[in-house]
Amino acid sequence: MTNAKYAVIMAGGSGTRFWPWSREDTPKQLLKIVGQKSMLQHTIDRITPLFKPENILIITNISHKEKIQQQLPQIPPENIVAEPVGKDTAPCIGLAATIIHKKAPDSVMIVMTADHVIEPASRFVKMAETAMNIAGENNSLLTMGIKPTEPSVSYGYIHRGKHLLEENGFSVYEVASFKEKPDKATAQRFINTGEYYWNGGVFVWQTAKILEYLAKYTPKLASGLQKIGAALGTESEWTTIEKEYQAFDKISIDYAVMEKATNVLVIEVDFTWDDVGSWSALERWNKKDPSGNTILGNHFGMDTDSCIIVNNEQHLIATIGVSDMVIVHTKDATLICSKQKAEQIKKLVEELKNGGKQEFL
Repeated sequence: MTNAKYAVIMAGGSGTRFWPWSREDTPKQLLKIVGQKSMLQHTIDRITPLFKPENILIITNISHKEKIQQQLPQIPPENIVAEPVGKDTAPCIGLAATIIHKKAPDSVMIVMTADHVIEPASRFVKMAETAMNIAGENNSLLTMGIKPTEPSVSYGYIHRGKHLLEENGFSVYEVASFKEKPDKATAQRFINTGEYYWNGGVFVWQTAKILEYLAKYTPKLASGLQKIGAALGTESEWTTIEKEYQAFDKISIDYAVMEKATNVLVIEVDFTWDDVGSWSALERWNKKDPSGNTILGNHFGMDTDSCIIVNNEQHLIATIGVSDMVIVHTKDATLICSKQKAEQIKKLVEELKNGGKQEFL
């Protein structure tokens, strides 16, 4: 018997590293960072060959639900599911699994985030298909491993164990362990062994299996999810979700399940993957002018090189004698920042919040 196949897209993040373009009401996944579509629209396009719209679930924050419906008219409105508050990935995935399991108890689900660039899309589809078939047959939890291209300190790592099988050109291994974000020297050591992958945050499993593991390792969360499951489709659905979410701990699926479970596998992938985590990603995915500038919007420059300049408004940004800068202009906030300091934007957003500048977030 073939399992029903569902895709779950987590679209609840706030993307603070892209402030002031990304805001609480219009986060990174809703922006056109790459090409003429939003990150979320690209994600939907990528998986459309494998999933019917009614088998795609988007889990987002209540404040983004309406904008997502506008961007994705092809997805049934009831499949755009709101969380009252963000509690990290375990409650988000648990909620999706609960909804899917009620519709299709024999289902297999793939979980991904809304704001990654993956090229070529056809290879991702082939990986998803392969992983879902494996999970459907052998009850394992699968995660996607990306071959590191540099000793990044921004990602968690997966240490592979025994080689299990080859399918459709993909190698599948047992997971020996998950590693937290390392320092540079540790990351380099990981890479030198050839046995480590970046954790790309894509998961595949039988829906019943993940609910079983959540019950085993996070009984409080599972108990709340069961109450939500019972209320689905009734008048008390939303009030139950609101009530249970308040009590949920903030916990990632990695901590909650993946690091504890047995029979966890990693599928090695060979496509280009980029989590578009900061302004520097714009340089990777947009054309540069002859002076090495990445320009989105209205700009005129003299003696300007290696800058990232984003202008959301009609007015002109003019620059003279600047290099290696990030300059972002929106209707109510302008960011001027050295590229070398761009990783501090997240901290700046926290300081703005603490300083009572909430209206600019």
